[in-house]
Formats: sequence, structure tokens, C-alpha cells
Amino acid sequence: MRVPSPLSSMLYFQMVIMAGTVMLAYYFEYTDTFAVNVQGFFCYEGAYRKPYPGPEDSSAVPPVLLYSLTAGVPVLVIIVGETAVFCLQLATKDFENQEKTILTGDCCYINPLVRRTIRFLGIYAFGLFATDIFVNAGQVVTGNLAPHFLALCKPNYTALGCKQYTQFISSAHACTGNPDLIMKARKTFPSKEAALSVYAAMYLAMYITSTVKARGTRLAKPVLCLGLMCLAFLTGINRVAEYRNHWSDVIAGFVIGISIAVFLVVCVVNNFRGRQPEHEHSHMDNLAQMPVISIPRVESPLEKNHITAFAEVT
Repeated sequence: MRVPSPLSSMLYFQMVIMAGTVMLAYYFEYTDTFAVNVQGFFCYEGAYRKPYPGPEDSSAVPPVLLYSLTAGVPVLVIIVGETAVFCLQLATKDFENQEKTILTGDCCYINPLVRRTIRFLGIYAFGLFATDIFVNAGQVVTGNLAPHFLALCKPNYTALGCKQYTQFISSAHACTGNPDLIMKARKTFPSKEAALSVYAAMYLAMYITSTVKARGTRLAKPVLCLGLMCLAFLTGINRVAEYRNHWSDVIAGFVIGISIAVFLVVCVVNNFRGRQPEHEHSHMDNLAQMPVISIPRVESPLEKNHITAFAEVT
């Protein structure tokens, strides 16, 4: 009976985690498994009386464009970047800093190029779904209302007895508008578009900064990275300008996206570094194995006299 290797077991375990993450994101996104918190509002509240900007497809950054860019651009950049790094290592014969070809499942050999590409893209995809889960969880728990909520809710102020602005409406049946649009208007905090866009931009910016080592890119790298971040921030600003989100929604989305990207890059993929060169390992091992010489402490005559005088005084 063949015993599975530890590497194969870890691979299967990671695939199970990834599948569970995707399923959880699916349940948040496309099912009503998790009920949205119904938040009340004050009569004629100004924060929710903005005009309805129309469906999401009419936005300056429609969902199709946003999801296509956040899914397609990182895949293209990472594949091109890893291919360029691999070809450069082959051309310069820099095999010392190149990851080794490994055996998986006692049958399959994984090339270093394929291994790094799958690793970085897999972590990126995991972070993308994790960001979506964080955002959906926040929206379900808070039930924060959109700036155009009252335009969709269409409450009957006469039936609700709204005679003054300070009267609070907590009834879940206060709205007379489209239930689907109303439910969507209750899920704005944090902003999903802001979180996904800034996550993709931050992950790519850190990848470019850590991977591209060519000469003459001292200004090209920061320009490209800042350009990506600028597009992400413009996406969030557009959400506020179109009355689809509040500033607090966008800022919270930025914080979630940046935090997840930084955590994955720094703690999981180790800033996109490959394996540590062997000479560094041997150097550290040699330092650890070096004998330690202890030098005995010799007390000087002046110190003896000082201690004796101090004892006589006390």
C-alpha cells in the first residue's frame, strides 16, 4: 500500500481550503443563507435622500469591467513576470537563486516556472475570495443603508406618521418599493468595489516592486505601481460621486483590501521571494556551529579598593 507523501497531503489540504473559501463566497453572494440586518432610519433623513443613480451596469465602473480587470490583469502580469524572470535566470545561468524542480505525487515533476506561477496566482485568488467574504460579512451584519435608500424604499410617510424629522422608523415593512433593490441598498458597508479594486492593485504593486530587478526601472516601477493604486482609489471615489456608497463605506473597503493584500504578500508568499540560496543556509549554520569562547572577568585592584571602602563606610 502506497503512503501519500507529505507534499501531496498538503496540496490536497490546500485545495480543500480553497474550495471551502469559494463555496462560502458563493453562499454570501448568490444565496439568502445569511439574513441581512434590517436597519431603521429617521423620517426624511438627509444622508439617505440622494437620487437613485440607476443600476450598477450604468455606472462609470460597471461590475463587468471591474471583475474583468481584477481577475485578468493580475493573471497576465504574473504570468509575464514569472516567465521573464525564469528566462533571465536561464540566460544568465543563475541556477543558484532558482527554485528546484520538485516531484509531486510520485509521478509529476513541477517546473519552477509553473510552481511559482501557480503559487502566486493561487494566493491571489484566495485573497480575492477572502476579500469578498469579509465585505459580504460586513454588509450582512451592519445592513448599512445606501445614500439613495429612500429613493428606492419609497416609504409612505403619511401611513408611518412622519410628522417630524426626529421620528425613527424601525419597521421592516416601511418600504413600498422593489424588494430586491431595497435589499441591495441595505448592503453598502463596506464597499465591495473599493475593497476588490484596492486589493488587486496592492497585490500587483507589491509583486512588481519585489520581482522586477532590472536596471533602468527605478522610476518605471513606482510610476506603474502608483498608477494601479490611483485607479483603485478612483474606483472608490466614483462610488461616492455616484451616490452608491458613503465615504465610510469606501474607506472601510480600502482598509480591508489593503490589509488582506499586505498580509498575504508579507506572511504567506514572503514578498514573492524564491528559496533561500544554499550558501546563505550554510553560512548561518556555520555561524551557529562556531565555538563560543568565554573570557574570564579579571577584577582590577582599583575596583577591589573601591568595594572595600564602600563596605567599610556601610
